[in-house]
Amino acid sequence: MDKDRIYGSAKEFAGKAEGAVGDVTGDAQTQASGRVREAAGTVQDLYGQAKDAARDAADTAANYAKDAYENRGETIRSGQRAMAKTVQDNPLGSLLIAGGIGFALALLMTRQPRRPPPRWRYYG
Repeated sequence: MDKDRIYGSAKEFAGKAEGAVGDVTGDAQTQASGRVREAAGTVQDLYGQAKDAARDAADTAANYAKDAYENRGETIRSGQRAMAKTVQDNPLGSLLIAGGIGFALALLMTRQPRRPPPRWRYYG
């Protein structure tokens, strides 16, 4: 738990108490001061919650990356096995897909570069 959440909750509680005292005594300045302190505490509490959420997301991403790095060999091997099984189950479809990819790459590599549009000059 972030310290901003603790301080924010404390400010919010103090603001509510100060506002209640202002309500009981009828002092508008104390009421307003309590509402301001309560709002400041709420904002600080929300800021602490956002920091906690960001920290948790960063920790989760780091754990996923660590797991992927540690299990990289097994992940690659399982992908290779799945691809080999798919090719064995459907060799004609695999051949057509590989041919289509090769054809697309050949088109991309042999395409003439685009020429910029001609510049029109107006003299007048």
